[in-house]
Amino acid sequence: MATDGEEVELTLFEAAGGIVFFEGLVEIFYREVQADPVLVLLYPQADLGPAKHRLATFLAQYWGGPMTYAEERGNPALKMRHFPYAIGPEQRDRWLAAMGIAIDEMDPVPDVRRKLTEYFVMAAEHLRNDQSMRFTGSA
Repeated sequence: MATDGEEVELTLFEAAGGIVFFEGLVEIFYREVQADPVLVLLYPQADLGPAKHRLATFLAQYWGGPMTYAEERGNPALKMRHFPYAIGPEQRDRWLAAMGIAIDEMDPVPDVRRKLTEYFVMAAEHLRNDQSMRFTGSA
């Protein structure tokens, strides 16, 4: 999109197709979560509707869409919100596999695919909470 000879860069939210893309991504992701015997244990509530809404609105906001997540939930504080759940390498890898399937099925343009994948790999590793907290300073 050009304005007076200048290129206007789309947000990833816009480039992906808006909220419809993120809702579809999340729907497929949670289908995979429900089919995974390890991941499903991280979602004890029977109704995944609220979790789907939270993830879709978070991702939409993160990638330049409406601020719905912040309006409804405040600061994302992802590490804090995920702390009660045991997230180690197996959970991380299964989560990434489920999200990878969702990305593949949504089939975004290559740049969107790359940015989403890079973000999810970083976020999944960041949310691991199985590492012990060690004091490394001298006593």
